[in-house]
Amino acid sequence: QVQLVESGGGLVQPGGSLRLSCEVSARMLSIYVMGWHRQAPGKERELVASVTSSGTTYYADFAKGRFTISGDTAKQTVSLQMNSLNPEDTAVYYCQYTNSRGFTYWGQGTQVTVSS
Repeated sequence: QVQLVESGGGLVQPGGSLRLSCEVSARMLSIYVMGWHRQAPGKERELVASVTSSGTTYYADFAKGRFTISGDTAKQTVSLQMNSLNPEDTAVYYCQYTNSRGFTYWGQGTQVTVSS
């Protein structure tokens, strides 16, 4: 059973930073995509950023220049460094892991609140 365990959410002031981490409990396949999604109250879940096993990254427009995603295959983790946070970034952030067999797994979500 593959489980994703997230950490690093919390309350931060506007302009501040947070680092989210996600660890995959089971052995990851050599080819995969990992990503971070978020869902704000009353809104649909949206992709924030993703990284492939080959190192290719993708960022949503709102994340470009502020967020950095990084994966560590050896540690089976993916992290999201978020800088210059603003209240619009308030949401539950979910980690996602999709393996080469097409199976997708989700973390339980971690709350990020940006408020003064």
